[in-house]
Amino acid sequence: MRTIRLAYRDDDRTPVIFCIKEMARRHYDVDIDVVKIKGTEDYEAALFDGACDVIIEHLEYLFDEAAKGRKITMFAAPSTGGGLQLVVPSGVEEVSDLRGGAMAVRSSGQPHAVTLWLRMMGLENDVKTVIVKDSEVGRWGQWKKVLSGECIAAFMSPLYIPEALKAGLKMLVVPDVPIVGHFAQACLSRFAEENPELLKDYVRAGIHAVCLMLLDRPHALEIVSKEPMKRLGISDRKELERQFDSIMSSLKARPYPTPQAIANSYEIATLDYPAAAGMNPMCLWNLRWVKELDDEGFIDGLVEKLSKKR
Repeated sequence: MRTIRLAYRDDDRTPVIFCIKEMARRHYDVDIDVVKIKGTEDYEAALFDGACDVIIEHLEYLFDEAAKGRKITMFAAPSTGGGLQLVVPSGVEEVSDLRGGAMAVRSSGQPHAVTLWLRMMGLENDVKTVIVKDSEVGRWGQWKKVLSGECIAAFMSPLYIPEALKAGLKMLVVPDVPIVGHFAQACLSRFAEENPELLKDYVRAGIHAVCLMLLDRPHALEIVSKEPMKRLGISDRKELERQFDSIMSSLKARPYPTPQAIANSYEIATLDYPAAAGMNPMCLWNLRWVKELDDEGFIDGLVEKLSKKR
């Protein structure tokens, strides 16, 4: 069986990762060696020092590497966007109520996406941003600054939102920022050139996994309730299902990134890595495998097959 080493750093990604692993094993003769690399420095070095073949999150630094002459290929983007939810005090009824306040912004992840969202909503000059580290408030605990009255709002991963709601905050439904988002994947261009059929089968497995999560929830949950549940540290089945559904809601069967998502993600990257400014972000993308599978009818056939099981 052929092998691909897939690196990740955040256990929140494991439901999707292990669904890909299982579909690859069952259907496409590919063994996915799942490698967790927790430290950001080690994770960012992994493609280049041979620790992995593919990464599945945090691609922004690759624009900086490309500016240095590294040859990189981004090849799939199954997320519909940032997938975050806005929490606010109970008295906030609409976006305009945020004017004059401050947003609590998580320092890790994609903090600059908040700036893009404020611009999109016409609030860029009316709402301040305050960086709040997880080390100060706990993982995704920026909502505590809203509860204390120091800030008027905070974006949160839906995986961590129940505690904020229990404390008395509420969700305000707002448009999502188009970005490449979680579960986007990349490899070295050399790996793609040397292993085109392997990478195509890997992309098949990735699409199959997403379609399974979207269309065959019971079987996907069987996979997620094993190793991913352990890695997430979840013991309650209902909580697992809630997190599964949160992840599933941000997925799409056809993993094409939109032009606006690419542009926004590139802008976010250049704010952290100014040396990447000026390049064409499309030069990193190769959607050949997604396009071939789409044109061959693979995705439509898979959707039809899985839909019949519902």
